[in-house]
Amino acid sequence: MVNIQQLKQWKQQGRPLVVLTAWDYAIAQLLEAAGVDIILVGDSLGMVTLGYETTLPVTLDEMLHHAKAVRRGVKQAFLVCDLPFLSYQESLQQAMHSAGRVLKETGAQAVKLEGGHPAIVQTVAHLTAAGIPVMGHVGLTPQSVHLLGYRQQGKTEAAAERILAEAIALEQAGVFALVLEHIPADLARKITQTLTIPTIGIGAGVDCDGQVLVTADLLGLSEHQPPFAKVYANLRQVITQAVQDYSNDVRERQFPEEK
Repeated sequence: MVNIQQLKQWKQQGRPLVVLTAWDYAIAQLLEAAGVDIILVGDSLGMVTLGYETTLPVTLDEMLHHAKAVRRGVKQAFLVCDLPFLSYQESLQQAMHSAGRVLKETGAQAVKLEGGHPAIVQTVAHLTAAGIPVMGHVGLTPQSVHLLGYRQQGKTEAAAERILAEAIALEQAGVFALVLEHIPADLARKITQTLTIPTIGIGAGVDCDGQVLVTADLLGLSEHQPPFAKVYANLRQVITQAVQDYSNDVRERQFPEEK
């Protein structure tokens, strides 16, 4: 089973980390069989699975429900679960309770939370001191959509310096890896070279230690694609055509076939 020590060794060896999201048992099994290193039960499931417009409505109980299903399909990959909006921001005690529930109830090996401002850094230090592995996330943070939008972050010198400082502070607080979302490639490169922990990019250029995509985007299942995603299959078209073919067969009494 992939572990944190391996992830750090792979960074040192220059071996890129492959990271994808999952939201149910079937998808988790497929990612596992394909040899993905890290599987993230991301709160993006709010949009791709639950039909919300943003990640904000997702609850901790919903994350626990989906993470349990994903865990049943994962045997080797390292499993991380997002802490959803307002499940860790209120207090250190709330963050500990939420993260503890994730590890105890789902079997995930780590949690991920967003942001790098001082209160979040303190939260990370509190969780890691208790033995809870934490993955960080800076740059575009979807839980701050009403403040930041979905625009690229870190484009000005001041913004880039702030994100770099957040990354360093999060490493010092104990995160074992850091997601860099939708920031300029040169900034992602600088952060990656500065930190000793792996960086995982999403819309952050090729020089990160690993890459993550929302699996629904990769498979062409999402209704709207982010600008940095690459579609490797068009399953919306495949599935729609399969259902149309089935519907036609039923209506024309061609299914089931007579023996």
